[in-house]
Amino acid sequence: MDGRDIVERAREIHNTSPVATAALGRTLVVTSLAGSMLGEKEDVMTVRFKGNGPGGAIVVTSDWCGNVRGFIQNPGVDLPLRADGKLDVGRCIGKGELYILRDAGGSEPYVGISPIQTGEVGDDIAYYYATSEQIPTVCALGVLVDRDYSVKAAGGALVQLLPFADDEVAEKLEQNAAKMRPVTRILTEGKLEDVLDEVFDGIEYDMFDEIECEYKCVCSREKTDNALISLGAKELCDMIENGDEVTEMTCSFCDAVYKYSKSDLKHLLKATEGNK
Repeated sequence: MDGRDIVERAREIHNTSPVATAALGRTLVVTSLAGSMLGEKEDVMTVRFKGNGPGGAIVVTSDWCGNVRGFIQNPGVDLPLRADGKLDVGRCIGKGELYILRDAGGSEPYVGISPIQTGEVGDDIAYYYATSEQIPTVCALGVLVDRDYSVKAAGGALVQLLPFADDEVAEKLEQNAAKMRPVTRILTEGKLEDVLDEVFDGIEYDMFDEIECEYKCVCSREKTDNALISLGAKELCDMIENGDEVTEMTCSFCDAVYKYSKSDLKHLLKATEGNK
């Protein structure tokens, strides 16, 4: 996946610091990759890192086409570079738990949990699949932040072994993962297909499909209305009597702002009375 445009859009929306851009960006890329493997149009996947690092929680949601949206709790977190000069994503996320939620429209979504291993995102995703779902996984992710804090490159590869895969293939994939160049370097020096060439070096492969995905939020005025109605009559009355002339509701995932006058809130109050 070449996720440069997606990660840059997230940076613009949330005004993230370089390390927050890298942490959120890696999570956006891998959630998009995993989401694109969902089976049905209604399926939704959510990846949540709940670590104790200064970046706070990271939440990213994908649909079955790999369209994603997400946020990091503390987008302005500022950390010194690691000793090797790279952004310290592991420290930004910290230790804690990784949650994988898959909602197929049933009464309860599937929820998998595993401890965060390094906070570097790719390692943690691979560990989750290997231990929680018993799927051997190779996950390579990268986000390169430019000097002006914009995203110069972002992308990744997610490879999973089917049950009948040969042991030799698994061994070769591990060797390739260990020697391949950083994904962002491959993307800046070449093209997306070059990532596949390095992941599958020495392994014959075919390309079955190619899809376009984007940063895509599903918020709407109707959903915001329902969120306010769910607060209940008492809370709405307090907002009408003691709140500002215009109440603004900002989406956590994008830069959409929904404005409500006192008249709008009174209309919603009537809706809560009708639900009794």
